[in-house]
Amino acid sequence: QVQLVESGGGLVQPGGSLNLSCSASGSIFSIHGMGWYRQAPGKEREFVADISWRGGITNSADSVKGRFTISRDNAKNTVYLQMNSLKPEDTAVYYCKADVTAVQVPFRRYWGQGTQVTVSS
Repeated sequence: QVQLVESGGGLVQPGGSLNLSCSASGSIFSIHGMGWYRQAPGKEREFVADISWRGGITNSADSVKGRFTISRDNAKNTVYLQMNSLKPEDTAVYYCKADVTAVQVPFRRYWGQGTQVTVSS
């Protein structure tokens, strides 16, 4: 089994910054990629950013380009999301995802429990 533990959410004023982290642990054979989605109240979950584990290739939603940066630490099985210039519309629960082949478990996607990010004055 694979577990994801997120941290770093909280309340921040518009224009502020937060850094989210998500660590994967358990019976991991290989990580193919990790990333972040978010879900605002009354809305569907949406893609924010992801990163491939070997090449470090990143993708991000147009709404966060130039403000959010995703990075990884392969040795720690951890992905980060540095969020700058935060806006009230960034308010959401942020979910970490990991695409993993675990020991004796085929490739599948795992999800974290979510961390709340609130941008408000």
